Amino acid sequence: MSASPSTSPKPLRLGVNIDHVATVRNARGGAYPDPVRAAREAVAAGADGITAHLREDRRHIRDADITALRDLPVPLNLEMAATDEMVAIALANRPHAACLVPEKREERTTEGGLDIIGGRAHLAPRIATLGQAGIRVSLFVEPDEAVMEAALALGAPVVELHTGSYCEAHIAGDEARLRMEFERIARAARYGMTLGLEVHAGHGLTLDSVGPVAGLAELRELNIGHALIAEAIFVGLQRAVRDMRAAMDRARPH
Repeated sequence: MSASPSTSPKPLRLGVNIDHVATVRNARGGAYPDPVRAAREAVAAGADGITAHLREDRRHIRDADITALRDLPVPLNLEMAATDEMVAIALANRPHAACLVPEKREERTTEGGLDIIGGRAHLAPRIATLGQAGIRVSLFVEPDEAVMEAALALGAPVVELHTGSYCEAHIAGDEARLRMEFERIARAARYGMTLGLEVHAGHGLTLDSVGPVAGLAELRELNIGHALIAEAIFVGLQRAVRDMRAAMDRARPH
């Protein structure tokens, strides 16, 4: 599994998702640990951006966190459902980017990509509103060529490919499925780039599984959260971010 040899690679950015620092904070209902402090630590260690998912039920990130995160020296990527409430919050806070994701109350974490084909009528006006406000819209989607075409038709400049199935296959040690899922990501990344989309990827990536995905020259950004926060328990957040950054750089084609 390697990058397309015909593609000249560009630098691969690392977006650090701080949601699960807020999960730990909210378990006790207090103010510690502070996800904004975690964001600063990640930036100090080399993160290129910070991602935070403001959910409808506020299970981790809170509204005040988003307001505080605007002052960071790196771009803020606000993950959000495509609802009127979340669009209003984005317009009030003006993050660098808004990544539209599917959201269900009963899920533990985001499960699968956004249905941008069936949900076109619902998504199109919200994408337009965010874009007109200068917020760069990203769509969290399944790695599929038809989905890349739908994203282009909706006017979104960025797609983020859901890597969850690839990571599940890696954990299970299912080599056949791992190859299949990686090829899905690789094909979608290549096709998305040919359409003029900027292609990102994320969900479930760890130090052990990030290499092949980071090696895809078509990708411009990886967004990683849970694995970094989990590893930070043992080595500290700055070390976890530096180790992930180094693993991505080693995998990147030269």
